[in-house]
Order: sequence, then C-alpha cells, then structure tokens
Amino acid sequence: MKIGIIGVGHMGTAIIEGLRVNPDNEIIAENPVNPRVDKLAQELGFSLYNDINEFQKQKPEIIILTTPAEITLRVANQLRQLDSSTIVISAAAGIKIAEFRQFLSHLDIVRIIPNIPVSVNAGTIGLSCEDDLDEESKTKVINFLKQLGDVIPVKENDLSIVGTIGGCGPAFVDIFLDALGDAAVLNGLNRDTANQLAASMVEGSAKLAYRTKLAPALLRDKVCSPGGTTIQGVQALEKNGFRYAIMDAVNKANKN
Repeated sequence: MKIGIIGVGHMGTAIIEGLRVNPDNEIIAENPVNPRVDKLAQELGFSLYNDINEFQKQKPEIIILTTPAEITLRVANQLRQLDSSTIVISAAAGIKIAEFRQFLSHLDIVRIIPNIPVSVNAGTIGLSCEDDLDEESKTKVINFLKQLGDVIPVKENDLSIVGTIGGCGPAFVDIFLDALGDAAVLNGLNRDTANQLAASMVEGSAKLAYRTKLAPALLRDKVCSPGGTTIQGVQALEKNGFRYAIMDAVNKANKN
C-alpha cells in the first residue's frame, strides 16, 4: 500500500517509524525543504517531496495529514487533484471533518488523534468517521491504523478529551516514571535499573488493565492487603492529592 504523510514533524515522524516495520508499506512524504527531514528520509527510507503537486502525482491510497492545525485547511485546499479513491486521514487537532468538505468533497475523510507511541506500534488512536462512511472504507482505515496501535472509535466531539488522555497522558506517565525512578535511587537502586523497573511495572499494569477490562479500583484492591505496605502507600498518595493532581492536569490540558 502506498501511504502519503504530509508534514514530517514529531507526529509525522512517529507515524512513519511505526509504518516502516511493515515491508508492504510504501511510504512517501511531503514537507517544505528542511535539512532535518532530508536526513530523516535517508535514515528511514521513505521518498520525500517538497512540492505538493508532485506528491499528489504519486497517487497514494491513504494520506495522513500531520500538519499544524493553523495551516491544515490551506494544505487541504491544495489536494483537489487527488483521485476519489484516496482516503484522507487528518491528525490535525480541532479541524472538523465538515471544514474539510469545502475543499475535498469528493474524498472519504476521517479524523484521528494519535499519540507518540505509534512510533513503536503501541499507540492509542482515537478515530472519528462520518456516519455515511461506507463500511468497506471504514474497515480499511481501521485495519490500516491497527498497524500503529489500538484504535478507539469515538464521536467527533469526544476527540478533544481522547487527545488529552492519549496525547498528553504519556507525559504525565513519564513524570510518574521519573518519580518512581528517583524514589528507587533514593532507596539504593542504580539509575538504569530503577528506570527499567518502573517502565516494566507500568507496562505490565497497563496490559493487565487492558486485557482484563477490570476497573482500576478492582485491580488496586487485588494488591492492597489489609494493613499491608501497599495500602499505606495508597494512603500517602491520597494525603498528597495524587488523584486530584491527575484530574486537574487533564482538565487543564483539555482547557476546562
């Protein structure tokens, strides 16, 4: 499958990194002249175009827009040459599907909110499709995106909070990991082992929650023995407002 990426910033790069593990993917990208992107194209092995018209002539089956929101509609207006079979996936925050329709009425358009772990095929990807998108196209999009991680279909109005949890959440988790590492070092563990231990623990806990679909509170209770060390640690988290801090961080990031 020929896949086109427009905009090779942090997210565009992460998506390319995730897609390149599949040898059946032929990746092309469009980006203004930039030495960093030129070097990246050589390192990751994708074809790079600096002219959007030349890019369109390559006839990609799927195009992913990872452009900054403020220029996304201007870019969309330049994509009128695309064949009607092309599917456009927008990763631009805040630009609704209806806004694309004034330029790309002949194309299937969906919106996603991915996060950086797509680079290692472990992303969390919120997906919103129009109600009238045919099942064949929807299935094609979902199967394609599953290469990059978990795909979570939601209503378009819910993409903002999905982006906050999925997109900002990794930074919150990184702070938690850093604090766990510091605590382990404080208690005598070397830094490399401390960081590996914390990352492994979070990965395993997340897998358990994801696969069992049990409420986090139930999983917590399985670890907290009466009068034990874990419940004492939980009490310390409550005393220091840990849960409120997380909720407040999400609300602030989501501008609530």
